[in-house]
Amino acid sequence: MNVIKIQIGQFLLIYMLLLIVLFIMKKYKVDQTKLLIVASMKMTLQLVIAGFILTYIFKNPNPLFTIAYLIAMTAFTIYRVISKNKDLNKGFKRVIALSISISGLFIIFYFIYIVVGENIVNPQYVIPISGMIMGNIMNGTTLGIKTFRESLVGQRAKINALLSVGASADKILLPFVRQAFETAFLPTLNSMLGMGIVSLPGMMTGQILAGTLPNTAIMYQIAIMIAISTGVICASFGSLFFGYKTLFDKETQII
Repeated sequence: MNVIKIQIGQFLLIYMLLLIVLFIMKKYKVDQTKLLIVASMKMTLQLVIAGFILTYIFKNPNPLFTIAYLIAMTAFTIYRVISKNKDLNKGFKRVIALSISISGLFIIFYFIYIVVGENIVNPQYVIPISGMIMGNIMNGTTLGIKTFRESLVGQRAKINALLSVGASADKILLPFVRQAFETAFLPTLNSMLGMGIVSLPGMMTGQILAGTLPNTAIMYQIAIMIAISTGVICASFGSLFFGYKTLFDKETQII
């Protein structure tokens, strides 16, 4: 089975769909038209640049290129999570960086080397799989940290009241941590629940379009979803359950 190549003229037609979205936003005064346009332009530019870089790497399969790309991907994931939570203390940020790095890189190594049985520096496997895992880790961890911070701000009066009657900081914060942790991984688990019935996921669809037998594509998709969910849960768990302890001072009071 050959993949049907989309010509540039056909490809540009997809942007016509954005006009429908822009019309709806304008009609009902939804003030996010600028964000939609900027997001679409940034996505296009970033993916085009990534396409040129990946084409070069695939044609020149040097292990150093693959490792450099993986390091850059991990660093960007950490940067995106932390940039959305700039007011966190340095200790919390270090915990986030370590949690993302250790969880993400371990899952990537395990999936490619142990499950697939492929060379860990093979760009054909490392780069797309790393992108899926790190992208989901970034979204899940960002959502968890954001929920935790907003809960602390919204419940500040309650927290202060509990502190004034002698409740320990650990007992006060743990419910917020658990709630944020659940918020971080629920979208991933919900997508798993509807997969195969409500939707055919991207990796499986891409493999089928490329001519892979559906059964093989299904096995890859199941494996990558388990890897993604594990990565999201481990990274968000580490970030939240170890990060919140950096909010204590030496007397275990909330800073």
